Amino acid sequence: MSTKFTQGKKTAKVPKAVSASAATHEERDMPPVPGSQAEGEPVISEAQRKRKGGGADYSSPGMKVFGYLALVLTVLLIMVPLYFIVITSFKTYQDVYSDPITFWPNPFEPGNYARVWETSGFQNYLRNSIGITLILTVIKVVLGVMSAYAFAFLRFPGRNALFLLVIAALMVPNQITIISNYALAASLGWRDTWQGVIIPLAGVAFGCFLMRNHFQSLPGEIMEAADMDGAGFFTKLFRVVLPMSWPTLSAFVLITVVNEWNEYLWPFLITDTPAATTLPVGLTRLQDAEGLTNWAPVMAGTVLTTLPMIIVFLLLQKQMIKGLTAGAVKG
Repeated sequence: MSTKFTQGKKTAKVPKAVSASAATHEERDMPPVPGSQAEGEPVISEAQRKRKGGGADYSSPGMKVFGYLALVLTVLLIMVPLYFIVITSFKTYQDVYSDPITFWPNPFEPGNYARVWETSGFQNYLRNSIGITLILTVIKVVLGVMSAYAFAFLRFPGRNALFLLVIAALMVPNQITIISNYALAASLGWRDTWQGVIIPLAGVAFGCFLMRNHFQSLPGEIMEAADMDGAGFFTKLFRVVLPMSWPTLSAFVLITVVNEWNEYLWPFLITDTPAATTLPVGLTRLQDAEGLTNWAPVMAGTVLTTLPMIIVFLLLQKQMIKGLTAGAVKG
C-alpha cells in the first residue's frame, strides 16, 4: 500500500479495488429501498437473509413427485367415499345390492330425493336441526366472546385459576357427563324438547380458549388509546376488539355450526319423536330394521344433510383459515 504526504500529514492511499469491495459489502448489509422488494416480501438485508438460513430443498424432481403423489392419495381418500355416497343416492334398490358393484347408477333414479323429502319426516328433522344449530351457535358465540374478553382484559381475583378450569373442561370427554346430564334433563321434564337438546350442549370452553388467546395477541397500544378516548366496556368490545378479530371469530362460528349440526349422541339419547329429532338422528330412522336397508334413500338424505354445511364452509373458508393460522407465522 502506497502513502503520500499532504501538508506534513501522512494519509493512506487505499487501492480502488479494496475500496470498491468494501462499498459493495456495505451496500449488501444495508436494507433495500422500500418498494424495491417483491410484494409482500419483508424489507431485510442480504446478511439477514443469510442468517435466516433455508429449509429443506423441495425443488428437486423427486420431492415434487412425492408431494404430488401424497396430494393425489389424500384427495382420493376424501373424494372416493363422497363419490359413492352421491352415486348410491341415485341408484335403485336392486342396483345397490348388485354383484359386482356398479360405479354408475343404471338406471338413474332421482326419485330417492323426493321420497326422502316427502315421506320420511325429513322436513321436521331439517327444521329442528336449523333451529337448534342457530340457537346453540348464538349462545356459544356470545358466551365465548364475553368470557374470553373478560379473561383477556379484565383484572379480578382468581382469573388465572378460573381459566385453568376452562382448560380442564376441554380435557373432559363429553361422554363422561352424559349420564348425569340425562338424569338431570329427565327430572326437569326436558326429554324430547328443544331445551333438553340445547342447554346441556351450551358449554363454551373451546370458544373461550380460542378467542381469549386471540384477544391477548391484539396490540396493547390500541386498547390504551381506546381507554384514553373514554371508551367503555362494550364500546371497546364492539368497536375496537371485534372488528380486529373477524377471521378468528369466523373460524369460531364455522366450527360451532358444523359441530352442532353433526351432533348425534346427545340428541339420540334425549329425543324420542320427530318433535325434537335432528337430521343425524333422523337418518338412522330411514333404515329398515326388519330387512335389508334400502341405502339409496339413506344416501339421498345424507347428501341433503351434508349440503348446507358444504355451502357454509365455502362461504367462510378463507376467514376460517386466517383465524386458525393467526399468530402461527412470525416474521
